[in-house]
Amino acid sequence: MVLKSFVEVHLDSHFPIQNLPYGVFKPHPSSASRPGVAIGDYVLDLSEIASAGLFDGPLLNNSDCFHQPNLNKFVSLGRTAWKEARATLQKLLSATEPTLRDNANLRQKSLVPTNTVELLLPVAIGDYTDFFSSLHHTKNCGAIFVGPQAPVLPNWFHLPVAYHGRASSVVISGTDIVRPRGQAHPIGDTPPPFGPSSKLDFELEMATIVGPGNELGKPVDINNAADHIFGVVLMNDWSARDIQAWEYIPLGPFLGKNFGTTISPWIVTLEALEPFTCDAPKQDPPPLPYLSEKESKNYDISLEVRIKPVGHRDSCVVTRSNLKHLYWTLTQQLAHHTVNGCNLRPGDLLGTGTISGPEPDSLGCLLELTWNGQNPLSLNGETRRFLEDGDEVTSTGYCQGDGYKVGFGTCTGKVVPSPS
Repeated sequence: MVLKSFVEVHLDSHFPIQNLPYGVFKPHPSSASRPGVAIGDYVLDLSEIASAGLFDGPLLNNSDCFHQPNLNKFVSLGRTAWKEARATLQKLLSATEPTLRDNANLRQKSLVPTNTVELLLPVAIGDYTDFFSSLHHTKNCGAIFVGPQAPVLPNWFHLPVAYHGRASSVVISGTDIVRPRGQAHPIGDTPPPFGPSSKLDFELEMATIVGPGNELGKPVDINNAADHIFGVVLMNDWSARDIQAWEYIPLGPFLGKNFGTTISPWIVTLEALEPFTCDAPKQDPPPLPYLSEKESKNYDISLEVRIKPVGHRDSCVVTRSNLKHLYWTLTQQLAHHTVNGCNLRPGDLLGTGTISGPEPDSLGCLLELTWNGQNPLSLNGETRRFLEDGDEVTSTGYCQGDGYKVGFGTCTGKVVPSPS
C-alpha cells in the first residue's frame, strides 16, 4: 500500500511523505532559525513537534537537536537517530494517524506554508571540498584545456580527484552572485589583463552533507562510508573560466572558483533515496582495496539546468543529466577524503564535481556546452557563450517513484555586475 499524508501533496510535488527532506527556516523575519521538513507546500516545524513531546523514541526523546538554529547536532547523531526521526515523522504525517491530523492547534503552529518562510543554509558548513568525479566532464575539460591526445591524466582512474573550496562563500539558493574580478591569461608578451570575468559559468553538481565525522588519524572504511552521509543537496559551483585557466597550474583552482557556491535548501536523506539506487559504472582499472566497495552504487536522479536570460520572462533548458553518470561514487569520495587521516565533521560539504553525461545535451556546464565559447547556445533568440549580468541559472533534480517524486526543489542564482 502506498503511504499517503493527510497533508495534500500534488502529484508533481518534490516533497511527498516518501521524501521528507530536512532544512532550516524562519517562519517570520524576526523569528529564530529552526529545523523543518518539507511536506507538499508546507514546512513542518520540528521545534514545535519536539516541544509537543512527539519525538518519543529512545534517541530523540530528551534531545534538543530540533531546538537548534541549524541541523548540525541532529546530523551528528548518526543513522539510527535519523531512522527514528523519519519513522516518527512519516507516522505523524500519514493519513491514518490522528495525533497531528486531528490536533487543530498543533497543526496550525507546526505546518507553515513554504511560500511564507525564509529558507536558510541547513547546516553550518565548516569545510567544503569539491570533487571531479564525472568521466565525461573530465574528458571534455582535458580536451579543452590540455588537448585531445591525453585529456585524462593517469591518476584520475585511481583516485577521486578533488580540491578544497571555501566554505565561507557557500550560499543558499536565491542569493545573487557577484561577477568576480581577477587576472586572465595574457596575450603575447603583455601583462595579464585584470577585470571582471568574461567567462562566468555554472556547474551542475550535487553535494553530500556529512553526518558523524571521524577522528583525526582514523580513516572511514569504504563499506561504512554511507553511515557518514546524512543526505544530498543540489549544488552550483560557479566558475570563472578565464581566471581559472590562468591560475590553475600548478596548484589547481583558487579565485576562479571560491567566489560563490550555491546549494539548495533541502537535504534529501539517503533513506529517501534508497529506492532509487542503481549500479555504478564499472571502474577499470579496479580501484585499490581501500576504495573497493562490496556494493558499488549510484542514484538515479534526473537533473536539469535552465537559464533565464536577462530581460526575459521565460527560461530555457540547457542541459539534462543524471547523478548515475558519476564514475566515482559518493561513498568512494568520502572514504578517499579520510584515507590519510583527515577528519570530517558534521555539516561538511562534499561536492561531486560537474555531472556531465555522454550526450551533447547532457553536459553540465557552459564550458562544455559551448566548447569554451566556440559554439554559442541560442536562448530565447539570444546567444550565450558564457553567463551575462542579469542571467538567472536554476538547477533542479528528482527521482521518479511509482506515482510520486522524491525531489530536491531548486537551486537558483542570478549574476549581478562586478562593482566598479
